[in-house]
Order: sequence, then C-alpha cells, then structure tokens
Amino acid sequence: MAQFEGFPPLPSYELTPLPSLIPPIPDKLLTLLLPIVAYWGLSMFFHWIDTKDYFPQYRLHTPAEVAKRNKVSRWEVVRDVVIQQVVQTAVGWVLGMTEPDDFFGKEEYDVVVWARRIRVAQGAIPGLLATIGLDAAGLAKNLSPAHPALAGALMGGRYPSIDSLKAAELSSRRASVGFAGWELNMAWAIYWVLVPMLQFGVAILVVDTWQYFLHRAMHMNKWLYTTFHSRHHRLYVPYAYGALYNHPFEGFLLDTLGASIAYKLAGMNTRQGMVFFTGSTIKTVDDHCGYALPWDPLQHITSNNAGYHDVHHQSWGIKTNFSQPFFTFWDRLLGTVWTGGDVSARYERARLAAQKALDKGKVSPITGSKPTDSIDQDPTPYQNDFRDATDLPSITIENRQPQPPAGKAELQAASSRQQILDDKKDGGPSVLANESYEEKEAMSSARRSPRKRATSTLSAKDSFKGLRDRVSGSMHGRTGGIIGVDGSR
Repeated sequence: MAQFEGFPPLPSYELTPLPSLIPPIPDKLLTLLLPIVAYWGLSMFFHWIDTKDYFPQYRLHTPAEVAKRNKVSRWEVVRDVVIQQVVQTAVGWVLGMTEPDDFFGKEEYDVVVWARRIRVAQGAIPGLLATIGLDAAGLAKNLSPAHPALAGALMGGRYPSIDSLKAAELSSRRASVGFAGWELNMAWAIYWVLVPMLQFGVAILVVDTWQYFLHRAMHMNKWLYTTFHSRHHRLYVPYAYGALYNHPFEGFLLDTLGASIAYKLAGMNTRQGMVFFTGSTIKTVDDHCGYALPWDPLQHITSNNAGYHDVHHQSWGIKTNFSQPFFTFWDRLLGTVWTGGDVSARYERARLAAQKALDKGKVSPITGSKPTDSIDQDPTPYQNDFRDATDLPSITIENRQPQPPAGKAELQAASSRQQILDDKKDGGPSVLANESYEEKEAMSSARRSPRKRATSTLSAKDSFKGLRDRVSGSMHGRTGGIIGVDGSR
C-alpha cells in the first residue's frame, strides 16, 4: 500500500495452535463449564452464610421472609436452573462450532501493523498545527536536541536516526527497529489493552441493551408476563442460586441468546468469551444474593447491585429497575428507575446495613434513588398505568401498605402492584394481603418497643417511612434489632 511505503517489511510469523488454558480441557469446553462452576460455587457460598446465619446485619431480607413470601420451592428453583444451564451449554457448543480455532504467533506482526498506523496518523500533525498558525518544522528544530521523539512526531513521523538506516539494514533486522520506542509502546498498549477493553465495552453495552428492552417488554405486555416472566417473580425475596430461575424460553431469549449476540458483535476470541460469560454469570448471581455486603466489590463498581435489583422483585417496585446485569443507564435515560428512595416500609424493617455503620452515620442508600426523586422526576410514563388499573381500587387502604412517597414513586408502586394483582396464578391479591399483615405486625412491634423513636417530619400517611427504631427481637431467631434506614440520608 502506498501509505506504508518506506516502512520496513512486516515481520514474518508462523501460527501455532493455542494450548489449552487448563490441559487437557479444550478452551471451548472450558468456556461452557466455567460459568456453571462460577454459578454454583458463588451460590453455595451465599447459601452457606445463609444457613450459618453469618452477617445477618447485611441481609436485605430475613430468612422468615424468604420462607413466607416466596411462591416456589427451592427444589423447583434448582430444577429450572439446571434446565436453563443445559440449554445454555447446548447453545454454547453450537456457537463454539462456528468459531475458528485459536492460534498464537502473530502478535508481533499485529503490534507492528498498529505501529505503522500510528506513524501514518502522525502525517496529519504538521497540517493541523498549520491551521492554528504554528510552524511544525520550526518547533521540531527547537525541540530536537532535548526531545527527539517529540520533534519527530511534530514533523509528521520523520525520525532522522531511523531514516538514516539503509533499506538493506532494515530488511536484515527486526521490523520493529524502524519505529520509535514510543510508537511501539503505544502500539503494544492498543493491541493488548485498548482493543480488548473496547471489545468488552461493546459486549456489555449490547447485553445490557438486549436485556433491558426484552425485560421491560416482559413486564409491559401482560401476556408475556403471565406466560413467561412471572415464573422468575415467584421469588419475591431473591437468593443467589435463584438468579437463573426462569421459564426455559425466557432463559434462552434473555440470557443465553443475548450473551451470545454480544460475544459475536464484540468480535471476541475464545478466552475473552470465557471471561465475559463467567463474569456475567458472577454478576447475575451477586445481584440476586440478598446481601448488601460492604466489602463486595461488585456491589460498588456499578449502582446495579443486589439492593437495586431487589427493588424490582418487590410488589411495589416490580415495574421499575429493569436494568441487568451490569449498568443502569437505560433505566435512568428512560425514567424507569425506582424514585422512592430507601423509605418504603419493606426496607424499614429489613436489615439493610450493619449496626456499626448505622451508628457511625455511614449507611448509604441501597436502591439507587432518593425520596426527593419522586417529586423531581416526571411521573408521566406511569400515569396511564395508574389510570388503566382495574383491580387496584378494590384493595382497601390498609392492604396497600407499604405506601411510597407521593409523586412518581406512588404511580410506580401502583403500576407494580396492579401487575401483582393481575398475576392471580402466582399469588395475586394474597401477596398484598400477606405484606399488609407483616407491615401491621412490624408497626405494632415498633409501638411496643421501649427504645426512643427518631423524630419524623413525615405526614400521617407516610409516618412509617421515617421509622428508624430498632425492633426488639429478630425475625430470624436471633436477639438484636431489625435496623431501619432513613432513605433521606
């Protein structure tokens, strides 16, 4: 090519099959196995701390809630997860058959190709400097003694010490000798760091977009919800190994197909896919773990964490917080993030944070929103849902607890509860009735508590939302109080 005239010849290479990461397991098979191992390994860790009752202060819900509020047995959850993983493995095997085998030996060649591109790009520098009235040749002459590399770049990629080498000398030595050190370092960074980062970024964007819009459609279309997605929402209190508890068709469409498309569009190789699929699985399990662990890095890298997704599993937030599994930008761009903050009665009586952290005043909101968002954000997207509600007016006021703040959150909660009422096969009105009973019990316990109550400036309608008392007696059988967190913090 004319633009590469004057460069040393590209280095020769010989492709060699890439050895397995873990002999004798082929990488393509390992790509299928690792997500399953990661799923059950991490799930069993959370199940272990559940059964041993470790870190109860960081639970989002108590074991009593897991037992009473969920509408599916643990055996049924395990069965459906295994079915999805069988489908996932079969699709992955077919996908692997369409992928070429991985080889190595071309890395130096590819780095030098990037070095050539960097050299060609430097050719535009003198012209760009001229447009702002700078003389590239003059600048290069002044900088040359102290900064020869910078001077060469300003001259459009002309390096006298390199250009002085005869073509015969260049051809007899490694091609990299024809480039400045910084060019080769940048080419190495582009090839080994920047390009893979962009590939993972594309894959994450694709899978987040795919899952958001399909997940949202599953909630907005009544037939899709009752036929497919309502199965996943039998877990009103999620736990780790219920992360992939879905209808088999939904599991294939949302998880398996979405991740496969992201992998293909990002142009990943087998080992990149291994990291992407395993990482996505770990993130999904962590988002359903039921714990807000302060030392869990996945809880802090993005705002899409266990607390954020737990809102989506509650009867008052089921039509919000659709984003999965990585980031929340679609929820925030399209106004479907929960706007009621951390002030709902459900979270007032759950263990949201450690007593120590509460005493120090370091508890941060866990739902990704503030109570003020309810007033500040546009409620329009939910007004039609509220207007079209059919069963909601028949529910008495006392059975609509917990009441969210007025504003957008109130409409979000009404829309979510209507979806619960429409899903009569998996609980329907009894779900709200059970929750109402639990709220009354919590309020009654709070009134009997000898501890001093925190002052509240909320209206009578929302009086329970500001509660920060410790309720004597634990709902999971241990002494110590249930910690409420004021969402205005």
